[in-house]
Amino acid sequence: MTEFVHTAVKNKIGFITLDRPKALNSLSLDMVRVITEALLAWRKDDGVRAVLIRSSSDKAFCAGGDIRFFYEAGRNTPQHGSALLEDFFTEEYALNHLIHHYPKPYIAVMDGIVMGGGMGVAQGCESNRLRIVTERTKMAMPEVNIGLFPDVGGSYFLSRAPGQLGTYLAVTGEIIGAADALYAGLADVYIPAAQLSSLMELLESTEYSDARQAIRDFARQFETHADPARSALAQERATIDRHFVHDQVAAIASSLQRDDNAFSQKTLNTMTKRSPLMMCVTLAQLRRGASMNVAECLRMERTMVRRSFENGEVLEGIRSVVIDKDNAPKWMPATLDGVTTEMIARFFAPAWPAHAHPLRDLD
Repeated sequence: MTEFVHTAVKNKIGFITLDRPKALNSLSLDMVRVITEALLAWRKDDGVRAVLIRSSSDKAFCAGGDIRFFYEAGRNTPQHGSALLEDFFTEEYALNHLIHHYPKPYIAVMDGIVMGGGMGVAQGCESNRLRIVTERTKMAMPEVNIGLFPDVGGSYFLSRAPGQLGTYLAVTGEIIGAADALYAGLADVYIPAAQLSSLMELLESTEYSDARQAIRDFARQFETHADPARSALAQERATIDRHFVHDQVAAIASSLQRDDNAFSQKTLNTMTKRSPLMMCVTLAQLRRGASMNVAECLRMERTMVRRSFENGEVLEGIRSVVIDKDNAPKWMPATLDGVTTEMIARFFAPAWPAHAHPLRDLD
């Protein structure tokens, strides 16, 4: 058990509250286990009709996995905790799969920072999800900035975003707001942060047959507050689709370089700060994920994360951002020209026989 996750059932809704504000609700292994335990307990409980996950903080829903733990465990021996790193990713991805296939409505209040692993515990499947954003929402899959790739099912939900929006978000790691999230199909409704308490009171006290419809009805009065059609992504959609349709990052960069559009040049500048290797791995990941189901994507990502820590790029990325905070990672290779097809392929090479894969039982 952990002090950082609280669970309760009120008015037939199972509430999961993330409460690790000093770490922006970064997920630990214990937090993953408590969330999983609650969902498993409520799955066949007739006294629970829906699940809602939220934060106790107005700063962050969940900023992702605990990357300081990733760094420390990734540099240790099994005797000093590295085995826990393996457990974390196996259990986190199993939780992502459980959420995607959950048989009851799964509602995520994505208020504040929503990044990485936070997206994984918010992105259910179309048949069960209801994802709420506010004016405070700051959403991203920024893993290429720390030498990793967009995991927790990113292969699946980013590859299915309209056009090349998912490719753009994955390769650049850019942060988007509420209207952008709605436009990209990564959120469903907008509710002002000041109205969230009223929504919670409604859900905890009012009789309803469909929690998601009740929320949609409540949100309808705020539809004009965050118009997807006027979002930044909508305005740049044609540019994004034109440049990010390529299947090599070098071709994307070259295409952007030939475009003197301000957005294109800003995007190119952003990419120069990311790991060249992991941008290439990420692009290959999304192209593969587009034809895979959720279980296949998560199994692929579980292999990729093993290869990532073997490679070490992620350790250098975390060092630069969290440990030394110099924001000067020494990427290997340093430029796109140095990335080979063999380097990329290594991340997808099986780490276990199929019968021994940690996520072999996902369907």
